[in-house]
Amino acid sequence: MSRSSYKIVEEGRVYFLTCTIVDWIPLFSNPDVAAIVLDSIRFLQNNDRLILYGYVLMEHHLHLIASAGDLSKEMHDFKSYTAHKITEYLKQQNMMSLLQQLESSKLAHKKDRTYQVWQEGSHPEMIKDEAMMRQKLDYIHYNPVKKGYVDEPAHWRYSSARNYEGKKGLLEVCIEW
Repeated sequence: MSRSSYKIVEEGRVYFLTCTIVDWIPLFSNPDVAAIVLDSIRFLQNNDRLILYGYVLMEHHLHLIASAGDLSKEMHDFKSYTAHKITEYLKQQNMMSLLQQLESSKLAHKKDRTYQVWQEGSHPEMIKDEAMMRQKLDYIHYNPVKKGYVDEPAHWRYSSARNYEGKKGLLEVCIEW
């Protein structure tokens, strides 16, 4: 798929998105850092800025199925805010080796910051029909199973798989689409 295929072309539609940490640094293996991401998504939901249909948070990336009135802006704001909060957390915890990695991973044209947490873009793919929605949900929910972290998708706490089994997950998701 060409780079131009990864664009949000119709606001308000549902998209599959992937946000990846630079150099695949496993920042989300730290529960406090994972909480920053989850809290930020929850904030967007509570302020009617994002509708979440599915998610999985792995050690170095996040998959979302979501929609918003201006999804491009919401994803930009989400990544900017979480990057700031994550670097502040790492400073407070004196995690200098991680900060050095984030500093050395910063792209040269990013003159407005010291660190880069997220890779550029979120590779949005518009969900075109129910079959694609089911395929993407299965893909994200089975991500931790394929990695060998859990035997069943609902056993991964950082996922919407529980929600789709009628159980309470860490985030609320809209399971009717």
